[in-house]
Amino acid sequence: MDALGYAYLAAGFGAGLVTIGAAFGIGKITAAAAEATGRQPEAAGDIRTTALIMSALIEGVALFAAATCFLLQGK
Repeated sequence: MDALGYAYLAAGFGAGLVTIGAAFGIGKITAAAAEATGRQPEAAGDIRTTALIMSALIEGVALFAAATCFLLQGK
């Protein structure tokens, strides 16, 4: 396998790791938000808003990292 083949393999592997990491992070946020809502139902709106913002930030970082992986494999 030549260097370009390794670049394609590394880009795919990196994008997969990014996806797994983002899914794990969003899952932990959702679990914590569900537990917090169960403990304090009156704060459900604030908890939901915070969880949604944090999930969007994680998703943005994951998209940036995946795009970086695929751009680097072309060089």
